[in-house]
Amino acid sequence: MLNSAVRMLDEAAARYGGRIAVADESGELTYSAYRAAARRIATALLRKGVAGRPVVVYLPKSARALCVFMGALYAGSPYAPVDAHAPVPRLEKIVESLRPGAIVTDAALAENLKGRDLHGAAVCLYDELAAAETDETAVDRATGGVIDTDPIYIMYTSGSTGTPKGVTIPHRGILDYAVWVTETFGFTEETVLANQAPFYFDNSTFDIYGTMKCGAKLVLTPESLFLFPLRLPEFLRENRITAIFWVPTVMINVANSGALEGVELPELRTVAFCGEVMPNTALNVWRRALPACTYANLYGPTEITDVCCYYVVDRPFADGEALPIGKACENMRVLILREDGAEAAAGEQGELCVLGSGVALGYWNAPDLTAKAFTANPLQRAYGERMYRTGDLAYRTAEGLIMFCGRRDSQIKLKGNRIELGEIETAAVCVEGVENAAAIFDSDKQEIVLFVETKAQLTLRRFNLELKKRIPSYMLPGRLVPMEHLPHTANDKIDRVRLKTML
Repeated sequence: MLNSAVRMLDEAAARYGGRIAVADESGELTYSAYRAAARRIATALLRKGVAGRPVVVYLPKSARALCVFMGALYAGSPYAPVDAHAPVPRLEKIVESLRPGAIVTDAALAENLKGRDLHGAAVCLYDELAAAETDETAVDRATGGVIDTDPIYIMYTSGSTGTPKGVTIPHRGILDYAVWVTETFGFTEETVLANQAPFYFDNSTFDIYGTMKCGAKLVLTPESLFLFPLRLPEFLRENRITAIFWVPTVMINVANSGALEGVELPELRTVAFCGEVMPNTALNVWRRALPACTYANLYGPTEITDVCCYYVVDRPFADGEALPIGKACENMRVLILREDGAEAAAGEQGELCVLGSGVALGYWNAPDLTAKAFTANPLQRAYGERMYRTGDLAYRTAEGLIMFCGRRDSQIKLKGNRIELGEIETAAVCVEGVENAAAIFDSDKQEIVLFVETKAQLTLRRFNLELKKRIPSYMLPGRLVPMEHLPHTANDKIDRVRLKTML
């Protein structure tokens, strides 16, 4: 039994050492070179006394960032990927929550950390870590001390109070997930997968570990290409891509751009998507253009190691039909529970709850939040069985397929990013002149509408410039509605139902 996910890199380097593991804009990295770089980084981290403590990876998406991930694991530490473009105050909140042993970055980004309270974390430059001479004995000792229920990574998601939540995933979750990915989609050492997801987004674990498990090649698609969907098919063809796992928004943009008209991608075999609802209008464009591909709708929150349900599209769907999220992955179990804790009948909506090896350990340094979201399975009386309550509504069809129905609360997914509307509101009231704020998601237009109580003259552009200092760009509202007074209910809460009628 493997104790650490980085053992997959050991195995890949032993079996496929000369094959390309990762390719990015700067070049290619073989599996042997990948492992060697990671172990040098691990050695340097251990010499800084980081062993066992989290390592923040504050780097652009690149092969170098992946080497740091693996370096942290070889040092017996979990890694925490953060957005290199995120506002520094958000990074400070993550560091305050995490209390990491080190922050690995480059010279340019290190400038953002000067004068900040890093709670004792050492700032380490990638080039210096990668230049270390490997201490094989020390690295083997550190890796050997890991058990499969130890954390592999902490991934921060949006928090309703304005404080990001650190989802803590165990090694076992990734080890099982990588097996499921390769077996379900038939990945081999000949697979070439084009990554789209940022590394701070859990969809990237499909790419990173799904390829590593079988010695496949991971191609990091330049982020700029996703701004020009017409160029993406050419990139897939030139790189002989056989598999993609993208958010629906990207696939919608490609479909709407006309980029698939007359296109030929003979190497592409697998098209998987996850992160938000995929409209069949866009999916059908893909299926008509590339009928030989296998299409799969995946579902899962960050708290369950990316994916817990999947549906391989096995029949035509009309544009207006709902696409199932299917059935549970291997080593995962899905319950749909009513408000009273009983299991919902077929066709009856309930909360989707998840059990299994992929369920997170909890939220880092947040026991109260953990206790609310990770609870005992009410259907299991014989012994304590832990499950994650997703907050999503779903039902099972008579055939046993799971259908997603939406959120129970104010959490949304937009362009593949999970967003707490409350975090936007918290940032908005920090802007001068704003007395109160309410963020509402317009599902028809797929945009966030921010209602603000203010007497100032505000424009969306200027307002978003202020918000960008506090929240990531993907959380910015698409529409701003200044109001003298926000409507309130009888018990003096903001009347969100009324606001929704004003969209």
